[in-house]
Amino acid sequence: MCAPGAIAALYTGVVMSCLFCKIVEGDIPSTPIFEDDLGYAFADINPQAPVHVLIVPREHIPSLIDTDQSRRALLGHLLWAAAEIARNKGLANGYRIVVNTGEDGGQSVDHLHLHLLGGRPMAWPPG
Repeated sequence: MCAPGAIAALYTGVVMSCLFCKIVEGDIPSTPIFEDDLGYAFADINPQAPVHVLIVPREHIPSLIDTDQSRRALLGHLLWAAAEIARNKGLANGYRIVVNTGEDGGQSVDHLHLHLLGGRPMAWPPG
């Protein structure tokens, strides 16, 4: 689990090398936007919109496909966090939430994350 203040020695393998786990832990700097006991949100370093925030669970979960019904509350919480961030960023005209899953879905970091994009009109279809 990627919890604040956790001892890095507890991590092994994939979790130890996970970019987002390192960001959550504070080992890699980020611009925090939101955080609580379940998740952490930070500004994307390569924004695709005026507002581009990544929302990640503190727990290392490789992707959406790796979740089951035991993760329903966490998944709902991440969506709530995205909506809360959107409200705080003044995105009253709308925004987009994207969850890329797997290689074909365009997932580039193997840690479940939501993209919150807003501040401009979005085109359809995406990608």
